Amino acid sequence: MSWWSDDDEDDDEPEFDEADVRVRPNRRGSRPRTKQRPEHADAVVGRVLGVDRGRYAVLIDEDGPDEREITAARASELRRKSVVTGDAVDVVGDTSGEPGTLGRIVRVGERKTLLRRSADDTDEVERIIVANADQMLIVIAAANPEPRIRLVDRYLVAAYDAGIAPLLCVTKTDLADPGPFLENFAGLDFPVFLSGRDHMPLDAIADALVGKRTVFVGHSGVGKSTLVNALVPGADRATGVVNAVTGRGRHTSSSTVSLRIDYEGRHGWAIDTPGVRSFGLGHIDPANILGAFTDLAQVAEECPRGCTHLPDAPDCAINEAVEAGELGEIGRARLDSLQRLLQTFA
Repeated sequence: MSWWSDDDEDDDEPEFDEADVRVRPNRRGSRPRTKQRPEHADAVVGRVLGVDRGRYAVLIDEDGPDEREITAARASELRRKSVVTGDAVDVVGDTSGEPGTLGRIVRVGERKTLLRRSADDTDEVERIIVANADQMLIVIAAANPEPRIRLVDRYLVAAYDAGIAPLLCVTKTDLADPGPFLENFAGLDFPVFLSGRDHMPLDAIADALVGKRTVFVGHSGVGKSTLVNALVPGADRATGVVNAVTGRGRHTSSSTVSLRIDYEGRHGWAIDTPGVRSFGLGHIDPANILGAFTDLAQVAEECPRGCTHLPDAPDCAINEAVEAGELGEIGRARLDSLQRLLQTFA
């Protein structure tokens, strides 16, 4: 006879019901995560004017009857997407612009252009300078500090790669003749402005900037912020002097900011950027550089696949056309400029 029975087992077995189930609470909240995001149908459209320590100055209803500047933060769903000066954004929350209020950027619009640079030519990590710029005004000094051809070349490469039209302003022409320096860019077709102590062509520059978003770039100490202050009274961008020993300018502008230019009832935007001493091109696509030279690009259609268009490139149709005199002296100058730009990151 067994020492246990079915009756004994039934008497000792504990009974359970739903009340006995214990569920460990979710440490991240009581609601499960979802990939669905709100549509933010009530969002208003704005333009980022500047960024300062995680806060964004955004212009709402630009040129409209209710134009106002607000302060906004970036929504958590955008934590992996950059928001930069010039971006078109959708904003929710308090968009009144009243002191102490804060909106929230929930979407970034499609970028028409994107000006970028890298730390150096081997660094493929890009640093976005500005989005949706139409033009780049390159500011250099005829002297003090000495103009650097290679730095201007790099600005031009970045502009052509981004699809941004370049302009050039030479300051301090009272200190040195800019002619010999400008001969290096004789083959390039872009506006050039000459500015000195007794003559600053503000009307001509402002006329070229109205209706456009123009990013100002230049070496520290060339007078870029001085020019911005003259074009935008009240901007109060910090200016500095050039070190007499090193010949280098001191960084004065520390952030990128958009400033409205008003000229004869029209306006544009000057986007002032911090001065730099180097401009890496690790992200550049060389094909975009040739595309900026439309006349040479047409000839290049006859080049062999993978042609570099450099002076030693075998069977390069552009080199052959220039040597044969088919493109004239202007064509030769433009080829020299193209090859110098291509060599900046070859």
